[in-house]
Amino acid sequence: MPSATRILVIDDDTELSQLVADYLKPMGFEVECEHEGNCGAERATSEPWHAIILDVMMPGCDGFDVLRRIRTKSKVPVMMLTGRGEEVDRIVGLELGADDYLPKTFSSRELLARLRAVLRRSGWVAETSPQVPMKELVVGPLRINADSHAVVLGDVPLDLTPAEFGLLLSLAKAHGRVRTREQLIEDVADREWDVFDRAIDMHISMLRRKLGDDPKNPQFIKTVRGYGYQLVTPSR
Repeated sequence: MPSATRILVIDDDTELSQLVADYLKPMGFEVECEHEGNCGAERATSEPWHAIILDVMMPGCDGFDVLRRIRTKSKVPVMMLTGRGEEVDRIVGLELGADDYLPKTFSSRELLARLRAVLRRSGWVAETSPQVPMKELVVGPLRINADSHAVVLGDVPLDLTPAEFGLLLSLAKAHGRVRTREQLIEDVADREWDVFDRAIDMHISMLRRKLGDDPKNPQFIKTVRGYGYQLVTPSR
């Protein structure tokens, strides 16, 4: 068996695939990506892998078809991703032999935790390096350093509280995807809070003020009503 933990990502979303690879590689994984179902199925069944991360919604040969083909030849652990979050998708995938299911709103921590759990269940424990320094995150004129907790807007350093920095970092690591209030609270507090807790909104409001965002037309932190928040590159 190879010394590295080999992961195959099969997803037509090239940006998300790259984000997954960029996150897992410094953690000790060897990650390869395929962006088309037929090619993904061929590689999944012709090469040795420790786990496969498979998207459900792909044009042509979708994730369910790929999973069927994998299961005719291999028992490799398969974690399925879905952007729809419908129960029927999860049921079909699990019945076809998927080992776990993850919505595409996942956090990096959740992905890693679930992947490790899948590997443990399969009898393979990945060797990982959790102390890998994180690169500086850049969103337009905003620079965020996870190690030093420094945040600079243009040439101006921002003085953020730990909660504000945690929220900003969580949003930045989502790379433009929406984060729910519950996900943000878990990332910052490292525990689940009551979903009706309004403290998160207060911290977002203060963070917007320090970013110079107009509450009526914010350029950095957008509100997605009924869902959560999104950090975007300002158009100005």
